[in-house]
Parts: sequence; structure tokens; C-alpha cells
Amino acid sequence: MLEDAMPARQTSKRQTSKSRTLRQTSEARPYHHGDLRRVLIDAALQLAAEGAEVSVREAARRAAVSPAAPFRHFPNRDALMAAVAGEAQRRFRVEIEAALREVPSADPLARFRAFGIAYVRWAIRNPAHFEIISTGRYFAHGGSAELTRDNAELVALTEQMLADAAEQGLLQSADLKRVLIAGRALIYGFARMNLDGHFPRWGVAEDEIERMAEAVIDLFIVGIAKP
Repeated sequence: MLEDAMPARQTSKRQTSKSRTLRQTSEARPYHHGDLRRVLIDAALQLAAEGAEVSVREAARRAAVSPAAPFRHFPNRDALMAAVAGEAQRRFRVEIEAALREVPSADPLARFRAFGIAYVRWAIRNPAHFEIISTGRYFAHGGSAELTRDNAELVALTEQMLADAAEQGLLQSADLKRVLIAGRALIYGFARMNLDGHFPRWGVAEDEIERMAEAVIDLFIVGIAKP
């Protein structure tokens, strides 16, 4: 009510000042985003999912923030894409670990199968994440110590599964490296075929792809296991 008692000029000045303050606050808000880092990662992922060129500035535009704001978090595109890849890898690990918890540790071939199915299922449901962490299109994976370490841990995990299977006399071949590479080629190739849209030409409908992945992996397991 105090404002009603003010002279018109003072009221006008106050409204102008308030309007200017609101505008400045609105303009400044992008610099103080609650979780700008997360928003930028999500924006970069969206760009990748669309097949668009990813840059820090374009991610800033998608996130509706000042072009200069992201550089506090990501000094360049490689830093941004490393963060996106790190997030993709984290989600991938969650999927793998959840699948392995459902399988007895004493059954290494069942665990190897579960790993493969979880990998393909994750790649089918998260094509942009799969593209980012499986190719060098967006950044050099070898430049990220975290991703290199995480990949090494996953490879070691699958190597251990096969070593345990061999120790139990479950495998036809003693060449574990060859078996591991064949398995990797199978699940990666299947995921890549899906991403590149090949399955309709092979008569596999979209709602059949995951079931087909399980059947193909089962066929592989039968091929490496002793009768």
C-alpha cells in the first residue's frame, strides 16, 4: 500500500527499476543454474541422439544458457564428451551388475550369457549412449583414464568368467582369447546392426529384436560349450 501513496514519477521509476532487475535476474540465471553440468551432459546426449554435431556452444544453446557459462565445467568439446561417455559407461555398468546379480556365481557360462544379453539390451534401449562409448566418432576414448580403466575392468570380468568355465571343463576350446573376441564381435555386431537399422531387411520386427538377441547369444553359448 505504500506504493499507492507515492508520486506517479516515483512509482514509475520503481516499476522501471523492478522491471530492469527482473530482466537482469532472468539474463543472469543461466550462469547460476542449479545443475548446469548435468543439463549440459543431457543436451550433448540429445544432440548425439539426433546425429547432430556436438559442441559446447551448441549444448549451451540447447540448455538455454549463456554461451560462456558451460566453459566453467567443460573447457572444450572433448571434456564435454568425456563426461557424456562417463555417464553412459556408468549406466552400462549398472545394467551389467544388475543382470549378474540374478545369476549364480558358480555358473560362469550363465554369467557370460547374462553379460552378453545385458550388453545388447542396454545398447538397443540406449542407442546414443552405445554410439558414444563404442566408437571414436565423438572423442578419443584412450584420452580418458576413467573410461580406459572401466573398460579394462569389464574385459577382465569376462575373461574371468571364461577362465572359470574352462577350469570347470565347460568349454570346447582352450583358446580363451579367441572365444572372448568371438563373443565380443557377436554382441557388438548385433548391437551395431540394430543401431544401423539392418534388422527389418532380415525380417526381424522391432518388437522381436531383444528376443532374437537372446536366441543368437544362446546359439553362441551352445557353440562354445562342451556337449
